[in-house]
Amino acid sequence: MDEQENALHPRFVADAMATALADTPVVLVDGPRQCGKTTLVRDLAPEPRAYLTLDDETVLAAAHNDPSGLLRAPGLYTIDEVQRAPELLRAIKRSVDMGRRPGRFLLTGSANLMTVSKVAESLAGRMEIVNLLPLAQAELRGRRPGFLEAAFRGRHNKPGELRLGRALVDLVLVGGYPEMLQRKQPARRLAWARDYIRAIVERDVRDVAEVERLDRMPRLLQALARYSGQLTNFTQLGGQIGFDDKTTRRYVGILEQLFLVRRLQPWFRNELSRLIKTPKLHFLDSGLLAALLGATPERIAADRALFGRLLETFVYAEVLKHLTWFDRSCSVFHFRDKDQDEVDIVLEDTDGAVVGIEVKAAATVLASDFKGLRKLARACGASFQAGIVLYDGEIAVPFGRRLFAAPVSCLW
Repeated sequence: MDEQENALHPRFVADAMATALADTPVVLVDGPRQCGKTTLVRDLAPEPRAYLTLDDETVLAAAHNDPSGLLRAPGLYTIDEVQRAPELLRAIKRSVDMGRRPGRFLLTGSANLMTVSKVAESLAGRMEIVNLLPLAQAELRGRRPGFLEAAFRGRHNKPGELRLGRALVDLVLVGGYPEMLQRKQPARRLAWARDYIRAIVERDVRDVAEVERLDRMPRLLQALARYSGQLTNFTQLGGQIGFDDKTTRRYVGILEQLFLVRRLQPWFRNELSRLIKTPKLHFLDSGLLAALLGATPERIAADRALFGRLLETFVYAEVLKHLTWFDRSCSVFHFRDKDQDEVDIVLEDTDGAVVGIEVKAAATVLASDFKGLRKLARACGASFQAGIVLYDGEIAVPFGRRLFAAPVSCLW
């Protein structure tokens, strides 16, 4: 299903991948399992390439036992799931150092290899990384949106196809994994999500870390699902499954390596003393989070707060996807002060320009919904570009200078 679904939709990072292959010896496409990496590299690499997948146990054994021999033949290579044999990266380094032909090695990885210091050091200056996440709503519609470009110019873009009310709920519950998109029934999506998590725990976790309590990983993911979008208290979180603070941090770090969750660091400036400096935690796909929480349209109709958490995760993930093809580098934060006024997502580019995004799971927006954005604007001064409340509505409405409410549909 992954191959079929991705063949139907463009991946907007494809241009970045092609550009990197033209001038860089090693290109790594990384992201969660089953988000479409294999399809992307097989379909878009322009020249014939030897294809090796380390999900094949015979190839994996060869990579462990004789990595240089595996790469002895000249020519171009595509190597899938390279995180399963990190020692292969040393052989790649040696090969590249003997001849720095652009595009020699095209790699995919389902773990963040740059968190491994030896890998980062060995491939420094030789490798470019292209991040691929599950399908964005804009990719599903084949229309590259201008949401971030407009926001950094102090404006909003026009919304795409409006999805309101129950239709928006359905988008959020499905998320962006190709397999989830293929499955129309919530029970079938739940079955896939359970199998997906089981496969990652039983295979991928072992590839990236020594884990003594592997059986508790699914329970940790369930606990993290309940905390998604909230400030992270590792002691409280670990206490639910019998972990101490240190162990909880380590295990959450492993799940971050595997692109399941991400800590969102707080935005602050040193001269501001009343800001909360605790990270939040987010899942990287709202469909996977919904499956872990057992969320259905019926449950959401009875508990709108549940949808608020899922919608925030959905918007966060969509923004991260936009950043993979955005033409400027941005860091992502959250903002909260000691009065509990907050902004869900804060983007800051390398020049210090700031955009704030608040998410509201309602069809109306009030002036009070901009309280956190106004504080962020005062803290930023001239570097503040725009404050946006994304809501379940149809029209964009100004709420002051560079402040406006806009439909969630502006994301596509």
